[in-house]
Amino acid sequence: MEKETLEQLKYPIGLFEVPERITDGQLEEWITILETLPQRLETMVSPLSAVQLETPYRPGGWTVRQLVHHISDSHHHSYIRFKWALTESNPVIKPYNEKAWSDLFDAKTAPIQISLDHLKVVHAKLVYLLRGLSREELQRKFTHPEGNTETTLAVNVGRYAWHGSHHFAHIKNLIQREGW
Repeated sequence: MEKETLEQLKYPIGLFEVPERITDGQLEEWITILETLPQRLETMVSPLSAVQLETPYRPGGWTVRQLVHHISDSHHHSYIRFKWALTESNPVIKPYNEKAWSDLFDAKTAPIQISLDHLKVVHAKLVYLLRGLSREELQRKFTHPEGNTETTLAVNVGRYAWHGSHHFAHIKNLIQREGW
């Protein structure tokens, strides 16, 4: 497979890019993406068979089942990061080994409905929280220890809207390629 094609499979919507200025309209668009992701994802993956759920979205990539569990796990971490940044002064977050988590037996075998239900609840709480934050609160930060990079909560809203859309596109593109 050509490198460009593999990159397109890895990043079907491109990499996340932080806008120079995050407007209220942009924030609302991102929050709406987060609000609708759980139902859109469930609608897309629920009809898939067990064999289809075990299909990697690209060569060497996670299966659909692993992707669904990963989205739930990752967005759970993100929710906690929002809470830390709102209650602590620029906390250093704890990263987690996404690949190792995706290799655990639950990510490889658990029914996807568990993570679909979890994602609905996490996103309901997250969206409720985000819609109540002031512009000042959205400027609060946390630091990721890898690279010692600071992230504002406003940027993190966009990053997780992108993250959910990124993995949604992985599954959607697989379904289209396979003609499911």
